[in-house]
Amino acid sequence: MILAVSHIRKSFLTNEILRDCTFHIEAREKMALVGVNGAGKTTLFRILMGDLESDEGTVFRQKDLVVGYLPQTSDYQSSLKIEEELLTVFRSLIRMEQRMRELELAIAQHSDPELLEEYDRLQVRFEQQDGYQFRSRVRGVLKGLGFDEAEYELPISSLSGGQRSRIALAKLLLEKPDLLLLDEPTNHLDIDAIEWLEGFLSSFDGAAIIISHDRYFLDKLCTKTVEIERGYSSEYSGTYSWYVQEKEKRARQALKEYNMQQAEIKRQESIIADLRSRGMEKFIRRAQSREKVLEKMDVLEKPTALNASMKLKLTPSTLSGDDVLSAEDLSKEFDGHQLFEHVSFDIRRGDKIALLGPNGIGKTTLFRMIMGTEKPTSGYLRLGVKVYPGYYDQQQENLDPSKTVLEEIYDAFPQMTLSQVRTVLGAFLFRGEDVFKQIGMLSGGEKARVSLCKIMLSDNNFLLLDEPTNHLDIQSREVLEDNLTGYEGTLFFISHDRYFINRVADKILFLEPDGVQLFLGNYDDYLARRVRQPQAAPVPSSSEPTTARQDFYQQKSAQRELTRKKTRFSRLEKEIEETEWKIHDIEEKMLDPQYYSYASTFEILEKDKAELDAALETMLEEWTQLSEELES
Repeated sequence: MILAVSHIRKSFLTNEILRDCTFHIEAREKMALVGVNGAGKTTLFRILMGDLESDEGTVFRQKDLVVGYLPQTSDYQSSLKIEEELLTVFRSLIRMEQRMRELELAIAQHSDPELLEEYDRLQVRFEQQDGYQFRSRVRGVLKGLGFDEAEYELPISSLSGGQRSRIALAKLLLEKPDLLLLDEPTNHLDIDAIEWLEGFLSSFDGAAIIISHDRYFLDKLCTKTVEIERGYSSEYSGTYSWYVQEKEKRARQALKEYNMQQAEIKRQESIIADLRSRGMEKFIRRAQSREKVLEKMDVLEKPTALNASMKLKLTPSTLSGDDVLSAEDLSKEFDGHQLFEHVSFDIRRGDKIALLGPNGIGKTTLFRMIMGTEKPTSGYLRLGVKVYPGYYDQQQENLDPSKTVLEEIYDAFPQMTLSQVRTVLGAFLFRGEDVFKQIGMLSGGEKARVSLCKIMLSDNNFLLLDEPTNHLDIQSREVLEDNLTGYEGTLFFISHDRYFINRVADKILFLEPDGVQLFLGNYDDYLARRVRQPQAAPVPSSSEPTTARQDFYQQKSAQRELTRKKTRFSRLEKEIEETEWKIHDIEEKMLDPQYYSYASTFEILEKDKAELDAALETMLEEWTQLSEELES
């Protein structure tokens, strides 16, 4: 154990943030710290760093423990260039290297035994401290976090806020402290950089406590999860996914215990009232005795409601044609710089497609081309019949800061009743007095939820969502996922949130400089195919008129056939389960005297069972065949 937190409490004026937080972390352990926005996670980090004093409780640190902290927002300042700044981590090695060069020159002039001995000692130390590797380590971390070699000489003062945050993270990783405190480390990173960071931290010898809204990232790395809820900490010894399941089990048990205790309290209160109503002294004494027991009872706090988010099935008012969008041989160039070319793909009604690709490849530009605010350099885009696209771009420019949340939605959709509006807002986590908050006073995440609510209620039946989970905490992301999976229009979205992609997408479109690749399935499916087939063939473009077009339509036909098989496979599993239950029900009846005592009734049951057995055998054969085809 390298760090232990015991009964930490912290308040700011009358606002109690942390009531009772207790947990520990061991050497090399990776721990997730989760909770809704405002739960106190960053406050706890500041207490662990010693930047903030707790009101009560203790923090035990192992002797000489070196802790590195990455804040969520980092205004990193330096007068040096990028590579120069990271090399400052290795000042002692650089000084050692310089002394070795000096000694080499001196030894070359006259061989002095003392100089040779000093050189030998320095060389051993230099090698033991990986002195021959530190420069390549610096470049490896820079490359992994998404910096091009041409950027290494840029002054840090000229960088954006996101780039400075990446520099702060890079320096922290190179310092290799005993314990890393990482507050949203995946902010400002694309998927490739996040995957690199996962690999780095997996092999990192130290421990780490990670605050992140990236659930996929937490699932990959963390073997323990600590949740802060209403000021209290709860510890779960498992991955993030295990924590989600275990939390629901604990919540159900807590609710059961709370209801049982409340029922017992009411029962005792009823007995006490009955005893007092009798008026006799002996009954009054018994009533008083029971009252003392109730007073000493440790009354359980009511647990938060299970399944607090409501799922909406949002259906666009206008049904689009089957063909939503066709893109053929698109290219885009800015000031002589080619973003992409030979981009061809089709989107069909009901598709939920994630657009992936490295930062700067032109994903947002492609969305703007679809919306008509940007023109392609070559190629064309064609929207289908009755297709009405709507664009979410993170800026929330369509919101009126002077209106309340309720007014913003009610004024935009006057055909809805007040009750309907409040129901929809409740599904987006605006409940009770929250609906009367002024837009201008909302946080970035709250504004994002209002904008997403508006676009999903709109007449648009083809939604283009650019990083819809940015600014959202985990609970808000789960709500959005629930509502998008039930959305009956067409979705095309850009996201770095792999957990979100896994839950929502049924196709992945990967944008590259020379075209696009199409993958069926969610992010895990895409990842598996990418590993097996690193050189997957691009989606054909119109630059290969005949053969490419034929291949393209063959691929689309194969995709439709695969979708049909997956759908049939899923339905078969349900039908098999239903048939097995029917057979089980008949078998139960055949053992019941009221059925087997009557020959005619028993014969009907036997006949029904035989028919069901035959149908089940046929379904199992089809299931086995489909299973083999889908696996291949």
